[in-house]
Amino acid sequence: NDHISKVNLKQSPFLLNGTDSYEANTLIIATGASAKYLGLPSEQEFLGRGVSACATCDGFFYKGMDVVVVGGGDTAAEEATYLAKLCTKVTLLVRRDEMRASKAMQKRVFNTSNLEVLFNHETKSINGEPGEIGVESVTATNNVTGEETTIPAKGFFVAIGHTPNTNLFKGQLDMDDNGYLIIEPGTSKTKIPGVFAAGDVADHVYRQAVTSAGTGCMAALDAERFLASQE
Repeated sequence: NDHISKVNLKQSPFLLNGTDSYEANTLIIATGASAKYLGLPSEQEFLGRGVSACATCDGFFYKGMDVVVVGGGDTAAEEATYLAKLCTKVTLLVRRDEMRASKAMQKRVFNTSNLEVLFNHETKSINGEPGEIGVESVTATNNVTGEETTIPAKGFFVAIGHTPNTNLFKGQLDMDDNGYLIIEPGTSKTKIPGVFAAGDVADHVYRQAVTSAGTGCMAALDAERFLASQE
């Protein structure tokens, strides 16, 4: 086990530095992407006990309950409508006076009967008991009037995006505007021969364990074939 703090992909073999130094003829990058959180103390307090950043991962645990989703983009709209199929009521908190989601996704949101959208609302706190009880309600503030609203909820889902863990490779590998690694379509190959990417570090669309596992298999096969071609 080690924590890599520096890489040099411009030499061959590649050089990786952590507590120790490593040379590698091939490299698979699977550093993933980290969910963005609001930064509230109560958010971390209830992480895994009512607070989640993945509705498709954890939504089933809140079947028949009331939940709150925060966010205004496509991800938030998708997660809110998904949860509405499982939960009694979903409240979507949008900090602006409009959603950033596509018109098609907004239409789905507004056509879902048990989904309420509160515009101009920001989360003030997540309330409950950190132990077995977990989240019991969410307090939101109207950023226009200053009025506070407490919403009964057992789950709080943060859907404000992800940050790919790619800072280590800046200046050496191609990335999109959001920092996701760019790979050759249908493969795990980056622009540098012998360097491959798997999972969420190169996937901002699906972000599921099963798709990451699939691309991990692709990267392993690509790496094996690359090594064989060097013999």
